[in-house]
Amino acid sequence: MNDAPIGIFDSGVGGLTVARAVSAQLPRESILYIGDTARSPYGPKPIADVRRYALEILDTLVEQGVKMLVIACNTASAAMLRDARERYDVPVVEVIGPAVRTAMSTTRNGRIGVIGTDGTIGSGAYQDMLEVNARLEVFARACPAFVDFVEAGETDTPRVLATAEEYLAPLRHAGVDTLVLGCTHYPFLEGAISYVMGEGVSLVSSDTETAKDVYRQLVSRDLLAGPDAVPRHVYEATGASADDFVRLAHRLMGREVRDVRLVQTGAIDLPAPRA
Repeated sequence: MNDAPIGIFDSGVGGLTVARAVSAQLPRESILYIGDTARSPYGPKPIADVRRYALEILDTLVEQGVKMLVIACNTASAAMLRDARERYDVPVVEVIGPAVRTAMSTTRNGRIGVIGTDGTIGSGAYQDMLEVNARLEVFARACPAFVDFVEAGETDTPRVLATAEEYLAPLRHAGVDTLVLGCTHYPFLEGAISYVMGEGVSLVSSDTETAKDVYRQLVSRDLLAGPDAVPRHVYEATGASADDFVRLAHRLMGREVRDVRLVQTGAIDLPAPRA
């Protein structure tokens, strides 16, 4: 069981940031990643549809024998976290709670901004968790085009910067000193976001905070891979083209992709990181 993979799920390629962070902190762990690229983006979709899609993917991961589920999608976390924890016998880690805890400990003036998809911001999940602390003021803003940019591999163009200026101006004017990137796609746009917000604003990214939570859960449950474990990373996509997924993953992650294998489920087998 300890050498079983960690199952990571996202609506598309954004969750690769979480997979990268988990791999960096836990290099002996195997990872099974599914990106639901056929139905991405989740943000504009009805919550009921997101819940159904997400549970279908998580069922697939559990059937493949994962030892932990990581919902690396903020929209899905907001839509069905409680369902997932009741449905599965393996531990379930999500991306909202870890980022909220870090934002609370990071802010100096108590003014926190949150950006995410329409679904995530509309759910109020971040706002509800942050506003438990009465001293905090929360300013939330949906940035739906950000996901489209990342899924298209467009991360550093003038159009991205102009859109960031438009989306983030109200948060900058509100005087937030901490900004939560409430979507795992958004770290790919961190350069533009940081430039627009300015040096005085701390960015909280859910990928690294979630990886820390994965580590804590594995240790506390005695589920860490053994010292002789050989990590294997398998990436799956529901979209029509394995090549499209690999090209985008290569562009965004900077990894050399070799020995790509497309199977019936859309699995894309990428090499484990070199030691």
